[in-house]
Amino acid sequence: MSPSSQYKFLRQAPRDGLSTSMQPTRWQRLHIDPWLCLFLILNAALGLTVLYSASAQDTMLVTRQAISFAIGFTVMIAMAQIPPKVYQAFAPYFYAFGVLCLLAVMLIGEVRMGARRWIDIPGFGSVQPSEFMKIGMPLMIAWFLALRPLPPSLKNVAISLLLIGIPFVMIAKQPDLGTSLLILASGMFVLFLSGLSWKMIGAALAGLGLIIPPAWMFLLHDYQRQRVLTLLNPEADALGTGWNIIQSKTAIGSGGWSGKGFLDGTQAHLHFLPEGHTDFVIAAYSEEFGLIGIIILITLYFCMIVRTFQISLQSFHNFGRLVAGAFGLSFFVYVFVNAGMVSGILPVVGVPLPFMSYGGTAIITLMATFGIVMSIHTHR
Repeated sequence: MSPSSQYKFLRQAPRDGLSTSMQPTRWQRLHIDPWLCLFLILNAALGLTVLYSASAQDTMLVTRQAISFAIGFTVMIAMAQIPPKVYQAFAPYFYAFGVLCLLAVMLIGEVRMGARRWIDIPGFGSVQPSEFMKIGMPLMIAWFLALRPLPPSLKNVAISLLLIGIPFVMIAKQPDLGTSLLILASGMFVLFLSGLSWKMIGAALAGLGLIIPPAWMFLLHDYQRQRVLTLLNPEADALGTGWNIIQSKTAIGSGGWSGKGFLDGTQAHLHFLPEGHTDFVIAAYSEEFGLIGIIILITLYFCMIVRTFQISLQSFHNFGRLVAGAFGLSFFVYVFVNAGMVSGILPVVGVPLPFMSYGGTAIITLMATFGIVMSIHTHR
């Protein structure tokens, strides 16, 4: 079987001994990528600024978010010191730990708003184990494929799909369809980057098309089907299920070119905009900073994604290339899904906007992934 076009991703990276400089830079000795670190700091500062306004100037909320960023940066720096070969060696154990935690959620998990997603740890607080799989899934699939010839055989693809499917089903049953789809995507990205042929990809898309009708009828919950119907016609229930999308689009549109100004937004401050400091934070941001602010934010995200891809292509080993590339694509999906649901082009699935929405667990998890990316780049 000849390598597919995607396999160029793995073949065109530099090899050992071809580096233009054999001496590590100061940043490499610290195992920190300065560009990624700069983008993350700027994003964190912007996120705290917007949260202050979107939360109606709740300083306690902003302080907790700032503490989460401090913990996240500490975790990122610590994980950047660990060589990639350590992550490769421990990937299956971390994956197994994540699956066991998901099993614990099914047995003793805490129920909130009709969903069983958290484990309450006395003296520590609640933990959402599905967040662990955002790291564990790409690591596991990359570990499995990096030890075998690439592009992967049909047998290895089937085993990879099984490894992806187990956490996906467990998280979807919580129910948490949004997170389960994100974790499914992170595993599929590793498969794609490993060099799947277009025939396999076409067959998978065709199979997906066949699964959608029975999934709609028998697998989705009533509220999940309602979200899709609301996307198609939010005005049908303007005061009920369509309220969130209508108010969100109103906030985005009212920002205009340059926005109403910092702390001058009305949709979030007057509580028309639901969850203005979490899932719909980009709508509150757009209302106050307008199209110019959105362009700045998207440019910042774009720089982070491009830098992650550069690090992936510069890696000397398949494991690093697959992991960094999958993290970059996953980060893009997080941004796209949140922006899409807030602007009314995707159903509302409760996916936070990276580094902007309030939530400590998501911030620390994302910082950990960028720490792994920096480790891949600086450990030559």
